[in-house]
Amino acid sequence: MKDRVKKGLELFVFFFKIGCFTFGGGWSILAQMEQEFVDKRKWLTKSELLDMVAVGRSVPGIMITNISMIFGYFVGGVFGGFCAVLGITTPAILILSIVTMFYSKLKDNVWCASALCGIRSAVVPIIASAAFSLGKEAFKTKISVAAGVIALLLCTFTNIGNIELVGLGVGSVVIWQLFSIVNKKMKKTVKEVEE
Repeated sequence: MKDRVKKGLELFVFFFKIGCFTFGGGWSILAQMEQEFVDKRKWLTKSELLDMVAVGRSVPGIMITNISMIFGYFVGGVFGGFCAVLGITTPAILILSIVTMFYSKLKDNVWCASALCGIRSAVVPIIASAAFSLGKEAFKTKISVAAGVIALLLCTFTNIGNIELVGLGVGSVVIWQLFSIVNKKMKKTVKEVEE
């Protein structure tokens, strides 16, 4: 129990820290999660983080909050999940409350506009780094590369939404697996007949 509480508090502090200083949304936070929990602490593998990302993006809600909950639960149970979500959301609530109070003074401030422009410039390489690093893990086989290219083309050149795209992906994998099973059974049957 003591270990879970300690891990929960560690999760709260980590997610609170990245919630305060991370701009660019969920993907830039994922880069920091990968660096901290995959590379440094070895609490999970890149593959496990990718699975969490896939589930977190697939279920309703805010992607990074979903992933934080899944990750926190994976590492520290229900308490860990609660601490991770509390840590990631508290800074946003505090910052948005302050910004809302002073919005009329901040919206036309030249310094605020310049700071946001600089932040936007720094966010792009962080997101690209996470995409490249996790992409190497996700695209290990020819079929996964082909599926990724097809999904990118569908997103770019059609009006297919994310829900439909995920459904197409799931349906394609199910059909592929059924085809593979039937093919193996047919080969086994042919081999038995030949013997």
